[in-house]
Amino acid sequence: MEILIMAGQLILGLSILVGLHEWGHMAAAKMFGMRVEKYFIGFPPKIFSFQKGETEYGIGAIPLGGFVKISGMIDESMDTESMSQEPQPWEFRSKPAWQRLIVMLGGIIVNVIVGIIIFIAIAYHDGRKFLSINEVNKYGIVAGELAQEIGLKTGDKVIRVNGKPFSDYSDLVSSEVFLGSNSSYTVLRNGQEIQIDIPNNFIEKLSDPDEKRNFILPLEPFKIGELIPGMPAEKAGLEPGDKVVSINGAPIRFFHELQAQLETLAGKATTLVVQRGEGQKTLNATVSEEGTLGFYPETLLNFTTVNYSFGEAVAIGTENAFGVVYNNIKGFGKIFRGEVSASKALSGPIGIARMFGGVWDWGRFWSLTGLLSMVLAFMNALPIPALDGGHAVILSYEIISGRKPSDRFLENAQKVGMVLLLGLMAFAIFNDVWKAVF
Repeated sequence: MEILIMAGQLILGLSILVGLHEWGHMAAAKMFGMRVEKYFIGFPPKIFSFQKGETEYGIGAIPLGGFVKISGMIDESMDTESMSQEPQPWEFRSKPAWQRLIVMLGGIIVNVIVGIIIFIAIAYHDGRKFLSINEVNKYGIVAGELAQEIGLKTGDKVIRVNGKPFSDYSDLVSSEVFLGSNSSYTVLRNGQEIQIDIPNNFIEKLSDPDEKRNFILPLEPFKIGELIPGMPAEKAGLEPGDKVVSINGAPIRFFHELQAQLETLAGKATTLVVQRGEGQKTLNATVSEEGTLGFYPETLLNFTTVNYSFGEAVAIGTENAFGVVYNNIKGFGKIFRGEVSASKALSGPIGIARMFGGVWDWGRFWSLTGLLSMVLAFMNALPIPALDGGHAVILSYEIISGRKPSDRFLENAQKVGMVLLLGLMAFAIFNDVWKAVF
């Protein structure tokens, strides 16, 4: 079921973004009087379509993309036969270069606008909820396996990031830390300040979403939140609001301690002592084979919530949207400098689906869709033949030089670009499978 939910979120998110991207090309083309023959979300084989005016609208069976077919344009269809005929007034190739450039940039522009709108809406609707530095350092951090590798320990209190004070927990796991160079944490341990250096290629080890999520977490006292029906917690008589005091005699104060104990007790009967109101109760439970009891923990740390006015949300949402592009540029920089391998940094559809997760969360869905909209705009802007950015470079050359490249050159450039893109797609999918299996 989780796999279906992951796939469903990926397909819905990409269908929205690709549909809007291709609509941007189509709208610009129609604005300049170009004939749009086809507008499809998804690739062939065709599931269904209908004709409206000069354009066939449809949905393809392969949902990871889409396309528009504009008359007189050399694209992935490689329809060279029509290009050998005399240009017609409604064709792409007969229009001024500046109009063709706007058409090629139409999809990128729409994706940028959509990404900004989503980030603005999230900022306005959700505001900002965060753990302040005081709450993070009330008890210190839980150091995951990778955090321990670089020298962090559970109970450390982080007091500076890259030599500067930080304001909230998100600063500890921000792009400035993992995509920057020579990053470090300064921690307080047993009354002494210690600097923990972060390797420049460390982001490579955090390519797995689970590893990044469990890298460092606040030490959290907790109480029982919502119970999952039919799971051991409900059967044992646990109630929302209970606080676990011990499990099989081992004292429990923080949530990670309970998780560690449950992992060792998978499938076994156990005794829980919980604080309920003013008294304590002893309960018997059989831990699931996955090492869980079946409840959502409710942290006892205090989150700070900041609500934004619409004007503030516009500024913050726009900054967050373009921050995605900036982080992508920094990420490519690490790859080109050899600090991170492409196989670790790049993800295909399987990797993206895992980011959505196996539970349908609309907040996470729209956050990731906004992020993907900006990534899609950035990737399409790259000056690679067959991508919008490659077409834009050729058209910019034509505008500046006044000379139009030959149709043969454009055809060969499109072929080279398609080979590169198909190779990159195959690499990304194979890389996803490899990481999932090994």
